[in-house]
Amino acid sequence: MTNKYCCSNCFRDPELTMSIIPMLVADEAGRHHLGDCDYCGAKNATTLHPAALSQWFEMLLDCYKPDKDGKSLAVLFKEDWRLFDDPVMDEAHVKELVSDILDDGEIVRHCFSPIDVLVNETPERWDDLRDEMMHRNRWFLDKPIDLDRLADLLSQLITPANTLKEITSSWHRARLLSNGTVFPLAEMGAPPANLTGNGRANPAGIRYLYLGSTATTAVAEVRPHTGEKACVATFHIDPDIRVVDLRQPRLSVSPFILENAEQIAALRGGLPLLERLGEELTKPVQPSSAAFEYIPSQYLCELIKKLGYQGVLYRSSVSTGVNLALFFPELAHPVKTDVINVDRVTIDITTIAP
Repeated sequence: MTNKYCCSNCFRDPELTMSIIPMLVADEAGRHHLGDCDYCGAKNATTLHPAALSQWFEMLLDCYKPDKDGKSLAVLFKEDWRLFDDPVMDEAHVKELVSDILDDGEIVRHCFSPIDVLVNETPERWDDLRDEMMHRNRWFLDKPIDLDRLADLLSQLITPANTLKEITSSWHRARLLSNGTVFPLAEMGAPPANLTGNGRANPAGIRYLYLGSTATTAVAEVRPHTGEKACVATFHIDPDIRVVDLRQPRLSVSPFILENAEQIAALRGGLPLLERLGEELTKPVQPSSAAFEYIPSQYLCELIKKLGYQGVLYRSSVSTGVNLALFFPELAHPVKTDVINVDRVTIDITTIAP
């Protein structure tokens, strides 16, 4: 058994870092101490013996089978679960840590593949559903998706109470100025229901508030031209509201919250669908087709709201920031309004055909 020690910085899994490792460290009988991590190199970290994590990794190992044409556990754990996302934790470091956790120096030399699991709800299944909603049936679908399965997958996304606070303490909404008149702060929230059109998350007539994590993100989302002016309102939001985070599902789920290998395998099989749902909220949509292109994402957000969440986080397609669709606009408290000038709009292009 190794005499090395690991720490929470070695991992990127939310359950390991926020619950399991702190629980083990709090156990006075556990083997831990304050010092430098032997794997990721973190200084003055609270470290513990890797074998303390063996029961969780052994259950995760049960989701894979030996396969000479497969991949190493180090690669699979990184690709499937993003367990080791820090650049310091390269394949060599991961192999060393995993072998010490499992107390098996040979297992990391072998190749594995995921066990077979029946997956009914897939990205392709979602694509079929969105095509039906957009072009054939809207309210009474011929082949509705399994909403219970989808709800279960969404519930696996671990969104800590402080997620919003970690992103930013202030959220922003922008409105372009058409005649130079500055909007008062009271008019910078969600529009009234009778003026609410189709949005990425909301059907026409249903008020949601769209916010960006930075002023630049909020302005970019209204598609300005160089030289235009905009009002940008700043909002504060209670950081403890319940939101679904669809930015990077593999970073938001954890196999270690589940009870057995079957449940873990089922979650792994559902991860591509969660990623596809995140893409649904992010992909650019042309204004001319927005009325029907937004229907699938509206359907998704209505389900998320029905499940008791108050908003959804997703990546911005026009900036490096984060967007928040808030289902209940009154949860955002306006603070101030600034007038900004759009100094420059940049464009990236890709050739798709000769």
